[in-house]
Amino acid sequence: MLKRRTLLKGALVAGAYAGGLALAGRFSGAAARSTTTLAARPTEALITDGAPTRGAMTYGDGEVPPVLRMTRGAPFSLRLDNALDEPTTVHWHGLRIDNGMDGVPFLTQPYVYPGDGFDYAFTPPDAGTFWYHPHCNTLTQIGRGLAGVVVVEDPADPAFDAEIVLNLRDWRLGGDGQFIAQFKPRDAARAGTFGTVRTANWRQSPQYDAPAGGLVRLRLAATDVTRILSLVVEGAQAQVIALDGNPVAERFALDRLLVGPGQRLDLCLRMPDAEGAVAALRDLRGTKPATLATFRAVGSPLKRDVRDLSALAANPLAEPDLSAATEIPFVLSASAEERPKDGICGSLGYNFWAINKVPWADDTGDPTAPLAEMKAGRTYVFNVENPTPQAHPLHLHGLVFRPMNSSKQVLRPHFSDTYLILPDEKVQLALVADNVGDWVFHCHIIEHQKTGMTSYVRVT
Repeated sequence: MLKRRTLLKGALVAGAYAGGLALAGRFSGAAARSTTTLAARPTEALITDGAPTRGAMTYGDGEVPPVLRMTRGAPFSLRLDNALDEPTTVHWHGLRIDNGMDGVPFLTQPYVYPGDGFDYAFTPPDAGTFWYHPHCNTLTQIGRGLAGVVVVEDPADPAFDAEIVLNLRDWRLGGDGQFIAQFKPRDAARAGTFGTVRTANWRQSPQYDAPAGGLVRLRLAATDVTRILSLVVEGAQAQVIALDGNPVAERFALDRLLVGPGQRLDLCLRMPDAEGAVAALRDLRGTKPATLATFRAVGSPLKRDVRDLSALAANPLAEPDLSAATEIPFVLSASAEERPKDGICGSLGYNFWAINKVPWADDTGDPTAPLAEMKAGRTYVFNVENPTPQAHPLHLHGLVFRPMNSSKQVLRPHFSDTYLILPDEKVQLALVADNVGDWVFHCHIIEHQKTGMTSYVRVT
């Protein structure tokens, strides 16, 4: 097997292309060519009131990456065409699919090189709100726009009067509306480098019309590379009905709920009865609260009642058997090592973070050893400790866990793939290892991921 560094240093030369083809035989899961294509491509974006932002990246034919709709239990296929000038992939964040479709270079698939393509084919087992993004040069590619929402529908879900999907993210733009440096090392070693322009669906505080007195399914995806949100809805009743794609056991009112990068939130928004009345989705975290989007009531009031809404259909998730669980420790930490060598799809040039004191950085003849090896079908409990002064949204590919026994948070029973662990928190994440493969486990503040806080677990 070729070293990752060999491919990374020659990513755009003939030798690297040959290396990618050689690696292709190692990976299974490549599908027959799909009739549906989605191109990753450069674009200009109308994000600010000034000149179009040059150097943005998107998927598809429009400016904003499309919402990809699937049906639970139905086969889905899509061909990614790479029209960028650098390698890329697609990771299907939160979807429990075959390992070969997970989109992580060198771990599950080769690079998709410029001018080449890759066929993704899988059957989503769960309904809910998910998202898709690259796992290659991640800070730049997501930071410049490569992030779209996935909606997996279930015909058994209750009927809403409207649905609004919001892709929530920042942009690092200067006063002229053009990109500035994606990160600052000083900030990467702390909470991360924040964007300067905040958007929903690539627009600043957009407004959407919805039926007066109606019930709206509001699907939110936090696709930013850094920002943690504290969300409220003002001017209307809003109940949380699903977290990270999975229905909550009991609905609850949205009240400054913390949502980290990578997490998703489904709300039932009961619109005001008065035509023209406006409700607002706001982020109250930090010193500068912001209105992310507004919703205007239109038409004669429907006078719907949230209590009349039936429950979302449950996803087919295995309950952990805690009586037979194996515990695995994970400690999040800062790193004092020298600058790293190339990691997954390159490096930011620094090591600031680690898991179990090991930053993901070095290349060897074989891939870095997994943090844990698990047997298929068995229950495990990740005992995660965060002694750092920063919060970390921890994302586990390919599997779901049930958060439990937090030292700092009141936990509502639910399944998730991304957990926002607070400073000095200890938490147990219980899971059934029911999806075979190598699954990445990392912080979804991308600067933390790219400076060491990432690794993977293996299920056999």
